[in-house]
Amino acid sequence: MRPVLRIAFLAFVIVFLAPIAVSAARYYLSNDIADWRSADRSSAGLLPPAARKPEAVVRVFSARTVSWRGIVATHSWIVVKGPGERAYRRFDYTAWGLPIWVDRFVPDGRWFGSVPEVVFAADGAEAERMLPRIRETIATYRYAKIGDYRLWPGPNSNTFVAAVMSAVPEMRASLPATAIGKDFPYDGRWVGPTPSGTGFRINLGGYVGLTVAWVEGVEVNLLGAVAGFDLRRPGLKLPGLGRVGI
Repeated sequence: MRPVLRIAFLAFVIVFLAPIAVSAARYYLSNDIADWRSADRSSAGLLPPAARKPEAVVRVFSARTVSWRGIVATHSWIVVKGPGERAYRRFDYTAWGLPIWVDRFVPDGRWFGSVPEVVFAADGAEAERMLPRIRETIATYRYAKIGDYRLWPGPNSNTFVAAVMSAVPEMRASLPATAIGKDFPYDGRWVGPTPSGTGFRINLGGYVGLTVAWVEGVEVNLLGAVAGFDLRRPGLKLPGLGRVGI
C-alpha cells in the first residue's frame, strides 16, 4: 500500500471508525439497554406546563434514537406554541404511517429512554416571528406522503427538522453531528447554503458531502457519518460520539 493510501486509511480508521467503536462500547457496557416497548417516554422536565407559559415558544430537541441505532444516530423533532395557546404542538417525522406525526409523543419526552438535548430555544416575540414560517414549512414539506421516509441516508427525522431550520435561518443553530440525515438535500439542491445561512454545503444525495459554515462548522459527511470541528465553540465533531469540546 502506498504511503498516501496508508495515511488515508489510518485517518479513516481514527476519525470515523474508532469513535463509532467507542460509542458502541459505551452502549453495550451501559445499563440503558431495554426493550423499546417498555422504554421511558415521559417528560424530561425541559418545558414548563404550557398553561403557565403564555408567550410563544419554539424548541428543537434531539435524542439518541431507539436501540442499537443510538450508537450512531439521533432523532430530532420540533415543538411550538403560539402566544396564549394552552398546549404545545410537537412535530416528528417518522417511518410509521403518515411521516409527519403531530402530538404523538410528550413535547419534551424521553425518546424511548434517551433524554433529549435542547438544540434551539426561543420564547416570546422572537419565537412568535418564527412561527408562520415554521408552520408553512411543515404544511408544505415535500416528503410528507406515505413511503417518503427513508431511514438512511434520508429524508428522515433529521432531514425534516433541518428543512424547518433552513426556513428560519436566524435560529443560528445546528443539529448534532450524530443527526444522520440532516445533510440530505431536502430541497433537491446538492450545492447550496447551510440551514443557518452562514456558509455552504455540497452533498451528493446524503452519501458524501462537505459543509463549511460559521454555525455548522466544518463537516465531512461520509455515508451519513459526520466528522469535523466546531468553529464557534471550539470542539471536535465525531461519528457516534457527537461534539467533543476542547
